[in-house]
Amino acid sequence: MKIKLGEKILGRNEQFALQNRRLLRGRGILCLNVISSPGSGKTTLLARTVEDLKGKLRCGVIEGDIKTDLDAVRIRAAGAPAVQIQTEGACHLSAQQVSRALSELPLESLDVVFIENVGNLVCPSAFDLGEDARAVLLSIPEGDDKPAKYPATFAGASVVLINKIDLLEYIPFDIDRALKDLRSVNPDASAFQVSVVRGDGMQTWYDWLFARRDSVADLKI
Repeated sequence: MKIKLGEKILGRNEQFALQNRRLLRGRGILCLNVISSPGSGKTTLLARTVEDLKGKLRCGVIEGDIKTDLDAVRIRAAGAPAVQIQTEGACHLSAQQVSRALSELPLESLDVVFIENVGNLVCPSAFDLGEDARAVLLSIPEGDDKPAKYPATFAGASVVLINKIDLLEYIPFDIDRALKDLRSVNPDASAFQVSVVRGDGMQTWYDWLFARRDSVADLKI
């Protein structure tokens, strides 16, 4: 009997994903897999979320990058524990890597764990990390065609944040087109227009986050 290598790798990943999900669900912790292109604002979003919700939501972050711990340093400076995973060239995080990182976070004192995946819109969508939901960022400079070009990533999103809307007056971007293409592949995803730096629309993200956290806490094993 022959087993394709891809099936074997994904099967092992699924085992660790299930282990991660059970661990986090058992503690009533919400876990979000944050996916986007490089430079869309993932780390800035998480740092601002940590700062704005200090005292209201206890956050921990797993950072995925090919090299450096720059993002983890930013998150710690914002006031949250962070573990850096350096993939050394791999274009996505694996559930096994996340499992090791979870053991380094103070889970007993967290309400939510954010996993900032490696920046790209292709590979991360194929790997379950044990998350409860996926948040996908789309920034104005990237162009409005991304939901049509990368349907698998947007189809798996629970929430899509269209970031850097403060740049709309400078960069051509058709919001209606982006939302229409998103709805064609994922009619159920929440979609918010935000400027993480300026603060526009951030409360809608926070409201979604609290509601999602509460729903997971109710499922605590």
